[in-house]
Amino acid sequence: VQLQACGGGLVQTGGSLRLSCTVSGRTSSRYNMGWFRQAPGKEREFVAAFTWSGNSTYYADLVKGRFTISGDFAKNMVYLQMNNLKSEDTAVYYCAARRGSLALYETVDEYTYWGQGTLVTVSS
Repeated sequence: VQLQACGGGLVQTGGSLRLSCTVSGRTSSRYNMGWFRQAPGKEREFVAAFTWSGNSTYYADLVKGRFTISGDFAKNMVYLQMNNLKSEDTAVYYCAARRGSLALYETVDEYTYWGQGTLVTVSS
């Protein structure tokens, strides 16, 4: 499975961005998807996740109410809509995948496949 993230860029505080992640390869299998981010000098941290069915979602407290994870299984795409962005949201954002289940996963070690990352910079 290969993941390709895009959509990052420079945005002002309070602005919005939508990140996209293209899933290719063995897409006939179901995958749980997640978004993580890594700011300079910090560890990679969980942002959002959903189950393979898309019926359950989970968010880090820091982004809850501002970010929305969604997927279009027909197009093999996963999205992260980010609203009301803050300077502390500045980071490289990564999409991740693992074999599907009904559980939700929020740690780096629980994901098998990773995209290359896309940089989001929020300026004040």
